[in-house]
Amino acid sequence: MTSRNLTSWVWGDALSLLEQAERMQRQFFRAGGAEVRCWEPSVDIVETRDVLTVQVALPGVSTNDVAVRFDADGVQVLGVRRFPATQAGRIHRIEIPYGRFERHIALPLQVLEPMTPEMTNGCLVLTFRKLKEAL
Repeated sequence: MTSRNLTSWVWGDALSLLEQAERMQRQFFRAGGAEVRCWEPSVDIVETRDVLTVQVALPGVSTNDVAVRFDADGVQVLGVRRFPATQAGRIHRIEIPYGRFERHIALPLQVLEPMTPEMTNGCLVLTFRKLKEAL
């Protein structure tokens, strides 16, 4: 491994940690204390020459429980992950977040055309075609 690859790997980890810290801060310091608490799903954003793809990790969430809204600043994904209905029993561990979720992803929608959202392998996949003037 060359030092250049190591630097890029460390830089990628640093950026990932900063994003995680920002997400935790947004969840902790939400405006309006009376607001219902919710969690933020993780996202991956990948750009190619022609499209931008956003994958939102939502395993265990029904398509009927997800809404996608577009606004001037980007896209908002919101919904609910319901706690699985099981027989009464003793819970040993709960690490998966349940309840309301919400995630705002800032995107330049003036140069992107949204395609039909798809739920694939537990991820909401949002694909945006780049408009010709953006290429």
